[in-house]
Order: sequence, then C-alpha cells, then structure tokens
Amino acid sequence: MSSGKDVYIHFAAAEFTNAFHHDRRSHAAVMYIEPGGYYERDLVFEKPVIACIVGRWKDRLTKACGHAGAIAGSGDNAAAKERWFMEKCGVDAVYTAEHPVFSAKGAVVTNIADIPSAMTAVMALNRRQPDFAPIGDLSMKCWFADDTGLALPSVLDVKPVPAVDPYKGQIEAVNRQLGVIPPREVMKDASGASMMDPETQITRLHGVSILDLATRTYEDNLVLALVREYPDDSGQALANVALNAYVNLHGTPMLAAAHAAREAGSSPNTALCGAVALIGPKLVEGAGTAVQTLLDVLRQSGITDLADPHAAVDARIAATTPEQAGTLLAAAPDPLAEAMLAGARARGVVETAILRYLTGLAAAQGGHPSADAVLAAICLHLAWRPLLHKRISVTTLANLPWHLRVAATLVGASVSPARQGADQFGGVPVQSLIDGWSFTETAYLALLGCRPDADGRFAFSVLLGLTASNGPGTISAQGAKGAVSADGPEMPERVQINKGYLGFLSHTGFAHGGNGFEAMQFLIARFRGRTLADPGDPHHGLDLVRIAADYAVDFKLQKAKAKAVGNLSYAKIPCVNHPIFKGKEVNLDPREVYVRELFQSRGSYNIFHEFYHELVHALASYGVSSNVYCVNIDAVIAVILLKILWRPYVAGEVDASFLEYGAFTTFLYGRVIGTAAEIEDHTTRGRNMDTRTAASQCRFVA
Repeated sequence: MSSGKDVYIHFAAAEFTNAFHHDRRSHAAVMYIEPGGYYERDLVFEKPVIACIVGRWKDRLTKACGHAGAIAGSGDNAAAKERWFMEKCGVDAVYTAEHPVFSAKGAVVTNIADIPSAMTAVMALNRRQPDFAPIGDLSMKCWFADDTGLALPSVLDVKPVPAVDPYKGQIEAVNRQLGVIPPREVMKDASGASMMDPETQITRLHGVSILDLATRTYEDNLVLALVREYPDDSGQALANVALNAYVNLHGTPMLAAAHAAREAGSSPNTALCGAVALIGPKLVEGAGTAVQTLLDVLRQSGITDLADPHAAVDARIAATTPEQAGTLLAAAPDPLAEAMLAGARARGVVETAILRYLTGLAAAQGGHPSADAVLAAICLHLAWRPLLHKRISVTTLANLPWHLRVAATLVGASVSPARQGADQFGGVPVQSLIDGWSFTETAYLALLGCRPDADGRFAFSVLLGLTASNGPGTISAQGAKGAVSADGPEMPERVQINKGYLGFLSHTGFAHGGNGFEAMQFLIARFRGRTLADPGDPHHGLDLVRIAADYAVDFKLQKAKAKAVGNLSYAKIPCVNHPIFKGKEVNLDPREVYVRELFQSRGSYNIFHEFYHELVHALASYGVSSNVYCVNIDAVIAVILLKILWRPYVAGEVDASFLEYGAFTTFLYGRVIGTAAEIEDHTTRGRNMDTRTAASQCRFVA
C-alpha cells in the first residue's frame, strides 16, 4: 500500500512524462532519481532520457535518512533502479567517461558530472547536435576547502575555486574571520565543555573522559580545557615555560593576601581567593593587547603551523608597523621575557614561527620583546590550530594570558612566603623551573616540597585529572558559571576571568573539595601503630583481612548502639557506597575500577587502596551491609595522596593539618582544569544572568 506521498509523486511522474512527450520543444530529459518508491518503474519514454541514479551508499545504513523518497524498502534501492533504467534504455552498464555505454534511447549515469557527455552522445545517435558550445563542466567545484593540519593524499586534496559574485566577496570576508562564533543560549545547568554520564558517573571534558585526563599531565589538561585540544610537543613545552614563569609570587600583593588569609584561619580555597582577586584586567591588559597585535599580523600570513621552524616570517616582520611593534617591544631588556626566551631555548622550541617572528622583529626594529609579548606569543601558539579549525573563538584567545596567569597564581599562592624568594620557588631556582620542569612537577613541589620521581609524577597527574571536572551540575562549576553570567557574557570583554575563578573557589569547601581528608583520617586511624613503613610495598606483612574484619565488627556494634538511642548521625565510613552504584551483589564504581587497574598495570601497589576493598567485603560478611558496597572515586583520591604523604607523616615531618591542607589544595589544583573550560564556554556561549532560578521555582522555608 503506497503512502500519500508515494501516490502524489507517482502522479507527478506520470504528468511529467505526459507533458514531456507532448512538448515539441523538449527533445530529451534528465531524471535525477533517489532510492525508494516504485513510481519510476512503469514509466514509458518516447524520447531519450538520461537517468542519474544516486544513493547506493544508502544500502550501508540501518536508519532512515533524508526525506520520505529516500527511504528504500524492498527491491527499490539504487541498484534496482539502475537495472530498471538500463532495461528502458537498452544498455547493459552504467555510462562513465572511461566506459561510455549508451543507446538512442538514453543512458544511465551515477555521477552528475557525466550527464553532459552522456546527453551529447545519446543525442548524436538521434542526429541532434548541442545548441551551443560548452562553457564548463559539472565536476565538483568547491568554494570552501580546509585541509589545515591534515596530510591528505592528492586524490582527496580538493582545491577551492573562485566563487561567482556576489558569493565571492562574501566568502572572502568569511575566510578573513578566525575562530568560531557560537550562538548565545541559556546555559543554566548546561555546558558545551563538560558532561557527566548519569549511569557511569564518568565526566567528559571536551569529549575526553576524565579517566583519560588522569593519564595526562597537568599542563596538557589545562591547555585542553582552554583550547579544546591537547598541545603538540612544542605547545606543551611553551605552556610549561609560561606557567612556570609566573608561579613565583615573591614580593607580590597576591602572595601577601593569600598568606594573610591563611594566618587568619581561612580555608585553602578562601585564602586563594585573596590572590586571584588581584589578577585583575589591568594586570593582563598588556598581554591582551599583544595577542591582538600578533593576531592582526598573522591573520593573512598563510602560516598554518606555528610550530614549524621553517615557516616564513620575514614578510610578516617587514609588514609590522611601528605602532604594532610598540605593543610587543620594550626599549630595555625585560628580565622575565629574557627568562622565558631562555626557557624556550633550553626546551628546544625557540625556533618556532611565532618566537622567531618576535625575536626577528626586535632585531629589525631595535627593541626587546616584553614579557607580555612572549606570553601572548605562547598563547597564540597554543590557540592557532584550534582557531583555524574554528574550535575556539577569538575571545578565548584574548583570554588565554589571563587564564594562564590565574593558574600559575593559584599554585604560587598556595606556597608560604617563607618558601619563595626573588629568584627561587620552593627552594628551586625559578630559571630551572622555566628551563626544564613540567608544571605538574612544580605543583607537586608547591604542595609536597620536592620534585617527584616518575611514579610520584604519574600518581599526582592521576589525582589532578580525576578531580578536573564533575560536569556543570557541581556547585563549584555553578559558582564559576554564575560569576561569568553576572558579568554579562553577551559583551564578553566585560567578563572578568579572575572573577569566574573566584566563583569556583567560593563554591568549594570542606564538604565539596575538602572531604578527601576524612578518608585519610579514617585510614590513619586503621594503620596507626602498625609499623607500616612503605604503603607501596606489597610485602608489608600486615593482615588486611583481619584489620578489615576487626573494624567491621566494631562498626556494627557502634552502629547498633547509636540506633538504639535514636542517634542516626553516627560516624559513617567515608568513600564507600554510592547512590548510583548499588543494588548488585558486588557493586563497583567504574572510575575506581579503572584507576585500580591502571596502577596495577604499572606494577604499582597501594596498601590503602587494597584495604578499602577488603573493608567493603568485610562489611558484607559481618552483616553491616546486605551486599558489597563499591569503593568510590573519592577513596582513590585519598589513598593516592596518603601513599605519597605517609612516610613524612610517620616521620613527623608533616601533621594532620598538613594532610587536610594537601587534600583540599590538590582538589583545587585539579578542579581549576574543569573551571577554566566552563568559564570560557560560558563566556563565549552564555547569555546575561542566565543561571538565575526563576522566582516561581523558589520557595520559602519557615
């Protein structure tokens, strides 16, 4: 039974052939035919017809696509229609330029570019020549083509051709634009940067799972958060140069503010607010201006890879005006700029196109690159490829120096003034940090007082990656998004990036961010006095099964006593059970499983992690729980950090307050990654004050 649309098309096809046959001016026809429908099968032609039949690819799809006429059922796909028309035309093959098969009745083609030659050949058999000379062909002529960053084979390397007016001028204007311009929309509880899978609780940041973030460095993930893709090797090196160049806050009001807040008893997040509040727009104005100058200079350069040491920059140097140079160069050497350029040389990336342009300009015009200009050049290097690919906006590029300054300040301000000097940070010369340390190592140094070995660096990266984001619904993300929304992102130049971070910091606390310490306290209580020397030694000699069983029995008694007197706020076991991962005989948090297997694959043992697994089984065995609870992701964060800190804690080098500070600050370091992504996403996509809750949805509680 045909649908109404089939009947209509069938009727239209019949009307077409009737009109075609009776029109004395029409000598031949071209039919463009898609899969689906039988309305062409019974057509009878009295004049030549070229049938262009498309859609063989449809056979490979399992879902309907296109409009109703493109939905093929049984026996009406593209291959079947080719056979129908080959019979009508009296041919046994499809016409191609290499194998022209036709008759006086017509031909069957599958490429629109073959229509003119097929029609000419068919009409020649009917003793009719073309009415006019050809002025072109029907081969594909792309007006738009972009192979930036792709090494395509020649057969796929499509070269665009000039468009006809008025489109030519419009396309030229579009091609001069850089970056994406996403539509503005209400972003309350929404994000274009992060999302959490409600079933697995695994968050993705710009499409990358936090489980994969956990295997990348801190600096890599910061770049991903801001420009939506990971940096190449030269980009990673330059990111480390920039971040390490600004981490030392000796003698700055940022460090004084953070220290004073800590001395007043403020929590780690509150203390860092004091420092971040001082990274205001005037502090980064010079770098922002330098970014705009570099963008103007390179916009029409044709350079697609700023990491290319052979990219031609001489013409760009010659074309730079004195006014432009004035935003990039200083009259006297800038010590911080010199330190960053020295770091680039030490890391083997000083020959990248953007730095060659900057140093070449200085030589040509007799000046010296400013620190703002070097920072801007690094930011342009990081953002150039995603900017060309329209993955980020020009606004994001303009904000990059601000973000990097805030990220460095957050780490720097978490270190006491006593551990910072004019040329050293945490006891390490600042130039050494710029020349060869990763920002991951610098953050580790800031928090734990030393440079990590390979295992420590990996474990710390896992910690930071796992805490990077929990999607836009978390209170910390809402704080950042609300701060951006209140500034009015529809005029993005008004958005104060540091205020977005203040929103994040003010929306973290001992329950959201600092609760990892509870698990560390719990573990310390279980292992205190048990002569545990090395938590990473699988031959520790302790009976984890017995320790877990003893605690389970004791906890069951304490729980029963508390309930007997109506006390339902008895102490809970931190980091076990989860509202999502429950109801099975043995419950697992897939995030925790992934991390446990990841460390096991590296031959890394953690007694605290293994104890947690013994504990959840003991709780079930002794009737505390009806099934085996999951060990949740918060436990992973606690056991990794406690393993790192156990030896100094046992030795008396650090105390419980340091453990609490370390757990909270580690969370803040990691969550900066997701916060940066949300701030930029909301700045470029959100609408003014779009995170407010409607009054009709609010309620008063007496």
